[in-house]
This record gives sequence, structure tokens and C-alpha cells, in this order.
Amino acid sequence: MSSVLLKNCKSLVMMNEKRESLSHVDILVKDEVISEIGKNLCNNNEGETGGCVPDSVVDCSNLVVMPGMINTHHHFYQTLTRNLPACQNVELFDWLLYLYDIWARMSPDDLKSGSQIAAAELLATGCTTSVDHAYVYPNDQNNYFDAEVEALRETGIRMYLCRGSMSLSREDGGLPPKSVVQTDEAIMASCEDLVKRYHSSDPLSMLSVVLAPCSPFSVTAQLMKETAEYAKKHSLLIHTHLAETGDENDFCIEKVGMRPAEYLRSLGWMSDNAFFAHCVWLNEQEIKMMAETGAGVAHCPTSNMRLGSGIAPIMDMLKAGVKVSIAVDGSASNDSSDMIAEARQTMLLQRVKNGAAAMTGLEALEVATLGGADVLNRKNSLGSIEVGKAADIIGVNLNTLPYAGGLEDPGLAPIFCATNGVDLNMVNGDVLIEKGKFTKLDIERIIANHNEKAHKLVNNL
Repeated sequence: MSSVLLKNCKSLVMMNEKRESLSHVDILVKDEVISEIGKNLCNNNEGETGGCVPDSVVDCSNLVVMPGMINTHHHFYQTLTRNLPACQNVELFDWLLYLYDIWARMSPDDLKSGSQIAAAELLATGCTTSVDHAYVYPNDQNNYFDAEVEALRETGIRMYLCRGSMSLSREDGGLPPKSVVQTDEAIMASCEDLVKRYHSSDPLSMLSVVLAPCSPFSVTAQLMKETAEYAKKHSLLIHTHLAETGDENDFCIEKVGMRPAEYLRSLGWMSDNAFFAHCVWLNEQEIKMMAETGAGVAHCPTSNMRLGSGIAPIMDMLKAGVKVSIAVDGSASNDSSDMIAEARQTMLLQRVKNGAAAMTGLEALEVATLGGADVLNRKNSLGSIEVGKAADIIGVNLNTLPYAGGLEDPGLAPIFCATNGVDLNMVNGDVLIEKGKFTKLDIERIIANHNEKAHKLVNNL
């Protein structure tokens, strides 16, 4: 059994039921879980060894320590297409039309590079668990999922990988080119194969498979129904985009005579194993339906601002009892994957919509941690620092420029102040970042390789 002692945490924000914050305490981690929390766990005041001898000790005397954040919606491959001039100032549909033709040229090696960059950026900014929604499978090749798994296992991040899909091309009334869509039959066969080979429902699982058609309008109604039925049978999560733009409501009413949320309900998608990205344009009745059915939301504030999509009614959702989490969304509609910054944006954007007292810093942190665990149905093992839970822990060095003069409430300093990343990131008991440096990744090499691949992809070289 391996053990790590996180020694003398300056401030520990537990996010437990009492929302306790403690000072100058230790956390003992054994293998993948939190074993003990308290003062002087492995030595007495004279420094003599006490009841435990940890394999390693991490000095946390300058750190505010908190649960790892949970990102519930991303498109890792989009790190290949950040900040492209041609789509810097357009709304969603035009943005997609431009980028689909570039993504159609993506190779499995491109996806590997994009996935490692996205995971590294998330880890560096406080994320320990991430959903990735990969739905582009060029030329009917199913090995893209395998390539992503291989790449992400090297990073150490906890993964919820979506087997995304599109079956309606431009010729069929959809948006993507024909080269990136597959038949319903091929999609379901691939889903079954990947679930058998990769999915784990263990409470400490490092890889879970999610079934995730890109949107209700990029696949057939039959595939949406089959996906929901298969997921229920095998206790899997399902995920898709929902009500991201106002135009989507009008389009759905015109095509099927229902708003998007009601349409998804008719397809069997409103349930406690479903969660949806964006949900900007839900009305009061739809929010109530989400709460009653147990469906979850992945809120993407920066992406919604970047594309001019609107402000999601997050406070209305929380008051109604909807499960709400935070997500950075793809790096081509955010241009960043900064998880702590996303929590801050969540708080600030709700204040723009509802006033200065609308959302507190603690509420923003709660949505970024426990909210994500709730949406993924993992509150028993993720989202807080408690004995018996997974050792997914981050630490932020408060003795740095962004926090100077902001230490009267150290636990919320990362939410209210600008951030320069985390000093510590531990996932499942494995220290992946220490003193602000990656312990397992050659990040300079990964960045150089990625920039080369991105340039070639975008310019069709």
C-alpha cells in the first residue's frame, strides 16, 4: 500500500456536508483514497514518527487545498483549432460550418495530441475529472476513441469519455460533411464494443464511457431512442447538447413541433442518467421538468459568452433543484480550458444577470466540485475531501502575485482573484503536479508537437 501525506495545509476547504474549512491540518492518502484528516498525523510535536510512515510528504503550508474540480463538457480535439481568425466573431452555426471541414481532416494522432494538451491544461488549472465529448469520426474510423484513451492514460486525469456520434450530414439536413458521419448501425455497434472494452462502474473508476450523440439534430430520432434504451439497460450516462442558442428553439418547433427539451423527453432522454451541455434557453416549465426527472446540466459560461449564445438561468435551476455542474466546453469556443477561471466566470455571469448577491463564491465552488459529482452520479466518491472518498485534491499557492492582499478569506481566494494555476494536483492518490510542475508529462515536448500538428491541420499541409 502506497501513502502520501499532504502536510500542514494552510487552509483546507473540504466541501463536506457542513462546508467546513480547516487550518493547518494534514491529509493522509493511502492508495487511491483519503484515509485520515487531522493535525500532526504522522509525527508528534518533537517530530518523531508516529503511527504512520508515509512513502512521500508534500509540504502544503502555503497552499489552500480543496477538492479537485469536475469538468462535465469538453471537446478535447478542439485545442487544435483555437483562436482561428475566420471564426473569432461568428455565432454557433457559422462557427460549426467553418470548423467541421477542418476537423474532418483530423487523424488519430492529431486527436492524441489535442487530448493531451486539453488534459494538461485542465490539470494545471484545478481539474481532476473531465468529460470529453468527441463526436467527429472521419472516414468511418472507430480507432479515434482508442487513440484518445491511450493519450489520456499518460496524463493521469480521471476520464469520462463520450462516444459521440453524427449520422446526418449536410446532404441529410445536418451541418457536418459526409466524411464525418456514420450510420446508426455502425454507431451503436461501436458503442457496444467500447463499453465492453473500456467502461468501469467502480466507485474509483478512472475511465467511464458515456453515450453521446452530438445533438438531437445531428442524428436520427431512432438513434437517440436506441441510445437512451441501451444506456438504461447497461447503467450508463448519456449526454448531448441542449438549448444552446435561441435559434435552436425555433428550428426544433419548425421541424418537430416541439421545443428541444420536450423533444428530448419524447425520445426518452429526460432521466437521472442524462446530462446536457449549455441549457441556455430553457423556460420555467422545462427547468421544472429537469428537476423532476433528475437530469443534469453542464454550464459553459465562457463558451456561451464567446459565441454570444446568452446567459443560462443557473440560479433558477439551482433553486428548482436541478443538478448543475461547470464545464469549459471545447477550446475552439472558449479558447481556454481554465477550470478555476470557469468557476469564477460562473459566479460573475450570474451576477450580471441577477445582481451582486446572486451567487456566492462558495456556491460557485460547490457547483465546480460537488455539482459535477452529482451530475455524474458520483457524489459517493468525488467532489469533496472526506475520509473514504477518492484522493482527488488540488492546492493553490497563496504566496503569489494574484493573491497578494487577498488572504482574509483564503479558501475563496482562487474564485475571487485571478489565478495562475495550481501548485498541487493529485488524482486518485497520484501526484500529477507538485510545486506547479508536472511530474509525469514532458509538457514542453507536448506543446511543441501540438503546435506543429495544429498548423498542419488548419492549413491542410
